[in-house]
Formats: sequence, C-alpha cells, structure tokens
Amino acid sequence: MAKVIIIGGGIIGLSSSYYLRRAGHEVTVLDKGKIEGNCSYGNAGMIVPSHFVPLAAPGMVQQGIRWMFNRKSPFYVKPSLNFRLISWGLKFLAHANSRHVEQSAVPLRDLSLLSKRLYDELAMEPGFDFGLKHRGILAFYKTEQAAEEEAHLVANGRALGLDMEILSAARCRALQPGLELDVLGAAHYRCDAHISPNRLMALLQENLVANDVVVVEEHGVSEVISSGGRIRKIIAGGREFEADEYVIAAGSWSPEVGRMFGLNIPLMPGKGYSFMEKDAKRRLQIPALLCEARVAVTPMDGSIRYGGTMELGKLNRQVNLNRVRGIAEAVPKYFPGLRPLMPAEKDIWYGFRPASPDGLPYIGRSARLSNLVIATGHGMMGLSLGPATGKLVSEVIAGEITGMDIGAFSPER
Repeated sequence: MAKVIIIGGGIIGLSSSYYLRRAGHEVTVLDKGKIEGNCSYGNAGMIVPSHFVPLAAPGMVQQGIRWMFNRKSPFYVKPSLNFRLISWGLKFLAHANSRHVEQSAVPLRDLSLLSKRLYDELAMEPGFDFGLKHRGILAFYKTEQAAEEEAHLVANGRALGLDMEILSAARCRALQPGLELDVLGAAHYRCDAHISPNRLMALLQENLVANDVVVVEEHGVSEVISSGGRIRKIIAGGREFEADEYVIAAGSWSPEVGRMFGLNIPLMPGKGYSFMEKDAKRRLQIPALLCEARVAVTPMDGSIRYGGTMELGKLNRQVNLNRVRGIAEAVPKYFPGLRPLMPAEKDIWYGFRPASPDGLPYIGRSARLSNLVIATGHGMMGLSLGPATGKLVSEVIAGEITGMDIGAFSPER
C-alpha cells in the first residue's frame, strides 16, 4: 500500500482521503488554513446530475457581458490586464460552443450519477447522517425565455436518461404548499438531491481522524523537491513531508500550488456568497434554483441557505455587499412570502470556486510527474462531485481501471 499526501482539505481532498484510506493507504492531508473555513462549508448542498451543461456554453459570453454592467448581477468578471485571466478567458471563448456542450454532457452526467450513488452508500454507513434527502430541485422561472431554456434542458436531460420534468405553476404550488409563488412554472430535477455540507464535512473529518488519517492544518506548501520525473518530498509549514504519491486537491489555490510542481493548471477563482436564515415554519421543503437570478435556495437544518454569484478575478477577502444584496432582493420576486434580510457582513460566508475554462474538472495523473495526481477545477459542483472524484483518485493511485472513463477530465487536455 502507498503513502499518500493530499494537498487540500476541501470536499475533494477529504473525499480522496476517505477512499484512499478505505483501500488501505497511509494518508496525510495538508491544508494551508483551517479546514472548516474552506469553500465546501458554504455550499448550497445540492447534488446535481441535472448540471450536465458546463459553464462554457453558448450564450454565456453575451449574458456575462450584459451582467458586467449590473452591480447586483450573479456573474461578474473584473476587467484586468492579468495575464492568467486573459489566458483563461481566451480558452473559455474557445469552448463556449454547442459542440463542447454535447461532448461534455455524458462525462458530466456519469460523474454526477457516480457521486450520487456514492453519497447514497455513504449515508448508509454508521455515523454518517449528513441530511441526505432525495426531493429533487425545482428550477423556477418567471419569463418565457427562461421557460424555453428549461424546456430544452429537460428534453436533453431526459434523452440522457435523467428524471426531469416541466411543471406548471399550479403543480409547483402543490409540491410547495407552504410557499407563496410568483412564477410561470419550474423544471423539477427529480434526479437531484441535497445534503447539509457543514454536517458532511465535520463527519468526514471525524471519520478520517478516527481511521488514522493525519490532518495537518495551516501548513501551506512552500517548496517541491523532484528529480527523475518524480516528486521526492515537499516542504510545508517549515516541515518536510515524503510520500509515494501526491494529490493536488487545493481548489482555487491549485494554480499557485501547481506552479511549485512546474505545472500550469488553468483555473480562475469564482467567488460565491451565501447566508442563512431560520425557517421555523419549514416553509421550504424542496431546494430551489431561481433561474433568471441564478440564486440557490436550500432548506438546511431548520434554516434556509441563500447563495449565488460568480465573481471571476483574483483571490481576495473583500465582501461585495452589492452581490449579496442582489441575492436577497431576488428571492421575494419568486417567493413573495420569503423576504430575507440583508445580513450583517460578519454573517456573510464567501468562498472561491475553482473554475476551469471549459467547465470540466481535472482528474488524473500528471504527465510531467509520475507520482502526482490532480483533482481540482470542479467549479460550483465540488460538493456534488466530491465522492466520485475521491473514488476515482483512489483507483488512479492503485493503478486500477477506473469506474468510469475519465478521459474528458484529463489534466493534460
């Protein structure tokens, strides 16, 4: 069995650790900060086989340009002469076409369905109650244009074997009797599910520690020593760490980490925001996506989590209150009875989604370093795709035939 070091303690890193440890490997997780502060904790908690269309899709460029002039819009790219952003943008433009969408649909579907099956298995394990519920997701729309887009998505999803359906406003009200709705209708992604990310991450950590996985926080990688096409050791937090295999699962920090390994990992951090409000009456039972507003609304542990936005740019700790205000103001336009208050800045969570230019994650071995595996670039679907990615990482390290074809996710593409 191998000694493995995983760089990154988010859902991808912890999931990889879980499956590697189950396979008998000796695992150490290194994280540059505190694990409880990473992107996975503030996630909307949605498991989404319905999301088989990558971010790089036709129409996204034009829509993104229109949104750039709205301070409360759900998507924003800060104009910059940053070479990395320009390079990423050119790659994004090259992939924003129907051919790429068609080629990506089956790999994304298969990765999502594998992850959903693994979540089901994980929920059956003793001590793993992370609030998994199979109620689907309702994607509500208010305009004819969004209705047409959702109908097209549902038709394509059904052709891929996914359980999806268009519902009238009346049928939506029957499914959510505790909510007042102001919508034309919704797409019901019955193939989807949702969980409590906070509980999942805490339980995963507890399980790993109980099974002798070493978790080392506040130890960012500062140096990599390699020779002969192999990593010999790394320096993190002033300490030396040696292993047989290494995994980069550092989310939006993966490009920075990758450069120390001599790699170029094309990713941009997409900042997202979320906040919670108590829902004592439990009016919301089924998670919702507000199509035109690009807002996610999820029932979670007696509260509702509101989340959204994608700010592409540099890593920073600034909270853009206009973006959060845009989330809060969008909700009552669909649910007149839900009027979330603008939260205090201290109650606003934010995190960075690692967005690849073609909208697909990177999963597989590095061609440059034979004992390095890359697992990053999941964008907004890190939580949804965590278990599948972790299982695939364990199979790659074991030299096994992977449970699904991962060619579309090659880090060398």
